[in-house]
Amino acid sequence: MKRNYWIAGLLSLCLTVQVSAQDATALKYAEKITAAGLEEKLTYLASDEMEGRDTGEKGQKMAAEYLANHYKNLGLAGPVNGEYLQKFNLASVSFSDVNLTVGKQKLVNNEDFVFIGDGDMKKAEKADLVFLGLASEENLAKVDVKGKLVGLWAIGERAQTVVRDVMDAGAAGIVIVTMEGQANFDRLANRYKSLSGRGRLGFEQPSKQEPIFLVSSDKMSSLFATPVEILKEAAKNNPQSIKSQKATYLIKKNTKLVPTENVMGYLEGTDKKDEVLVISSHYDHTGIDSQGRINNGADDDGSGTVSVMQIAEAFAAAAKDGIKPRRSILFLNVTGEEKGLLGSEYYANNPIFPLENTVNNINIDMVGRIDYEYQDAEDQDYVYVIGSEMLSSHLKVINEYNNITYTGLKLDYRYDAEDDPNRFYYRSDHYNFAKHNIPVIFFFNGVHDDYHQHTDTVDKIEFPLMTKRAKLIFHTSWDLANREERTPVDGTNTRTDR
Repeated sequence: MKRNYWIAGLLSLCLTVQVSAQDATALKYAEKITAAGLEEKLTYLASDEMEGRDTGEKGQKMAAEYLANHYKNLGLAGPVNGEYLQKFNLASVSFSDVNLTVGKQKLVNNEDFVFIGDGDMKKAEKADLVFLGLASEENLAKVDVKGKLVGLWAIGERAQTVVRDVMDAGAAGIVIVTMEGQANFDRLANRYKSLSGRGRLGFEQPSKQEPIFLVSSDKMSSLFATPVEILKEAAKNNPQSIKSQKATYLIKKNTKLVPTENVMGYLEGTDKKDEVLVISSHYDHTGIDSQGRINNGADDDGSGTVSVMQIAEAFAAAAKDGIKPRRSILFLNVTGEEKGLLGSEYYANNPIFPLENTVNNINIDMVGRIDYEYQDAEDQDYVYVIGSEMLSSHLKVINEYNNITYTGLKLDYRYDAEDDPNRFYYRSDHYNFAKHNIPVIFFFNGVHDDYHQHTDTVDKIEFPLMTKRAKLIFHTSWDLANREERTPVDGTNTRTDR
């Protein structure tokens, strides 16, 4: 391990300009990032007053105002025509009537199935429900799916891919299994039930007649009157052996616009001011649950948001002392992450600064806790680092050098693997920069029992550890903003599709 650190340090020294050992100026302003400052900000941002910061709701608007005032008070510029808010509309889509009957079984929405498709119908439709199992070319040659509801056994498969393949083959709709076990499905169904009154948020688009019903493996077994094990075997290469069923379905849709906003503060650089470093977090969370409990989102992602706020304080303090970064820095807090990375997608499609001039994105999502993997470890000074070496050979080395020099955290790359079953790389806002070939680093502490629960509260935050993580991000950002050459894009983006 020591030898690897030494090599990383040596490589970075070759890349780094004006830095040998510790940079006294960077150290001075890093001290602006304190546990007390983080706790003060997070205590307000994750308070009950914010009502869980649900996208488009009152608490999210309050949080946006809090962030905008913070950047204004620091003396940072509002880059949106002088303003700090990038306003846009999302569409809230709800389905007032979703019915599915198979044979004599009338299924109940958000109990027997979860509707994950789209559609808006004037009257109920009838169709045969046929079993396809795996969406392979061989199976599609054996089962006529045109105009049918199609049963898919997609456990371990990319659900979006197989759904698209089957719909493109002419299916009228899909009944799909993506997970083993009734308990797993019930948890998902309960979550959908709690959100059903709010509608799904996304970007407004025309309706597609794509009825897609997610069911448990047990329910699929019941629909086809066939044991699960037999269905699993038939799914591989003998789907035509499963008898089709008669089905009726109906979907009615309601849409309303929901205003929301990204928040940003801008620090203009000096001789390389046209190049921009983006430091981001999402500030929305999941609001109030079905039992009326507030999901405060202290770790997810209050921790990342207040880290961005304090890193902004450090850079702003340096700027007030006449020490501005060479490159410009955009401090970006996005909305709608919990609804599908919507705020960062909107920014990437409507950038305030050209994406070709955006040198890096440093994204911070959950940096205040200790996860399952480290909860019993003797050394808990760690942070997960994701995406740092995919697009640029320099970025990982630069981050490791700054860690060796200033913070000494354990940098854990286990979730950086392309085959990571958790797919964390795809689940936060850096993704919408990386897909445009902007080198990214995603800092993350992993999940815990309070993830997306009302128990994710400020009293459980590890503020000394969170401070150390925020300081690492500051030092890496300081380095990236001030080095002579921007990090090269010399890697290939192999992870473009969510």
